[in-house]
Amino acid sequence: MTTAPADTPLHRAIGPKLLILFVVGDILGTGIYATTGKVAGKVGGALWLPFAIGFVVALLTAASYVELVGKYPKAAGAALYTQKAFKVPFLTFIVAFMVMCSGLSSASAAARAFSGDYLGELTSGALPPTLVAILFVLALAALNLRGVSESVKANVVLTLVELTGLVVILAIGAYAVLTGGGEPSRLTDIDTGGTGFALMTGVLGATALGFFAFVGFEDSVNMAEETKDPTRTFPRAIFLGVAITGTIYVLVALVSSLLVDHKALESSSGPLLEVVKAGGVDFPHKLFALIALFAVTNSALINIMMASRLCYGMANERILPRAMGRVLPGRRTPVVGIVFVSLLAVGLVSTGEIEGLGDTTSFLLLCVFAVVNVAVLVLRKDRVDHRHFRAPTALPVLGAITALILASPLADRPAEVYIRAGVLVAIGIALWAVNKVVMRTRGEAAAD
Repeated sequence: MTTAPADTPLHRAIGPKLLILFVVGDILGTGIYATTGKVAGKVGGALWLPFAIGFVVALLTAASYVELVGKYPKAAGAALYTQKAFKVPFLTFIVAFMVMCSGLSSASAAARAFSGDYLGELTSGALPPTLVAILFVLALAALNLRGVSESVKANVVLTLVELTGLVVILAIGAYAVLTGGGEPSRLTDIDTGGTGFALMTGVLGATALGFFAFVGFEDSVNMAEETKDPTRTFPRAIFLGVAITGTIYVLVALVSSLLVDHKALESSSGPLLEVVKAGGVDFPHKLFALIALFAVTNSALINIMMASRLCYGMANERILPRAMGRVLPGRRTPVVGIVFVSLLAVGLVSTGEIEGLGDTTSFLLLCVFAVVNVAVLVLRKDRVDHRHFRAPTALPVLGAITALILASPLADRPAEVYIRAGVLVAIGIALWAVNKVVMRTRGEAAAD
């Protein structure tokens, strides 16, 4: 078997086990800790159903990413695949900017989750949520400015902590089942506020929001140039990572619905804390709240890191204004990129709550996933000189269709989600246009 050439200046230090941990850590976080209750509010007691459907949709798109990262083992992810498939730089820019904005809306949802009931358990809820969320974003920006080493070390610790919290939930669920606790009849109760078409759109809306919990696996392909034998390592890592997290999510959803009524879950910004309180197990509530705060912090940290580096990369490629690629002397961190994405995140925090921000993240990435699934099919004509995973054609076709359905108005999302996403994309287009004008004025070659 011929493998991809090691034509990268980066150090290939990530092996199969570390990559699996990276994928799992990238997916776990705010989605399951904060939006479980909002998903329950859309679908009722059958909370597990949207997560099960989201699991399948994530696997379909994961297959496309696995084929593409094996075929083109380079950092850049969706933007690289879009450019290779369609060769339209403006479309490539839009895809890259949407990925960046999805990270910011995800970080903002995490900030809102941080300022909610989990923090309230520790502080008696006396702090203004919006102010806390803004200070939270600024604190993560400061950590990013300090250096990537500190950020990555914090990420490893926080990943272990957030996984521990979900294990606690599953243990509480196992105890409830063994002792005859909970209300099993809730698990089949679908309450979307209607029947027929309303029932379908309600389930789709719950699935679209629940899909927020699965985002993250697509970020791992940016580590392709630092992974040992990526054409062989990525298929196992991404599929296992999505399977592990998907299984955990479905089980957590089952436990949550078993122990807590969906209306009680919906009314809480810390739904898993409600599960701990109802579980009949003497686990310290404040300790679990602290674990949950660590979990949402990890999600926000990863996403602000990703967004600031994407901004820096696009500036270096002359897609965004060159000034956005400046680094902080001494610390060598992308200072302008970090400041820019942090200001956008602060703005997002001020425009919505957990549900709306999480849904914005899902919408942006579902649009990107639709493009990536089509790109797989377009690039089938492009042959490479090494073997790689090839997804059955039905998978990217179904991946594109399901992504488009969940991104469409059929998913019954509020208009504010489309408006928020549209404003973010408009900001990107404005920057792109300003950059073109400046480059033409200076007589430089524009990246369009």
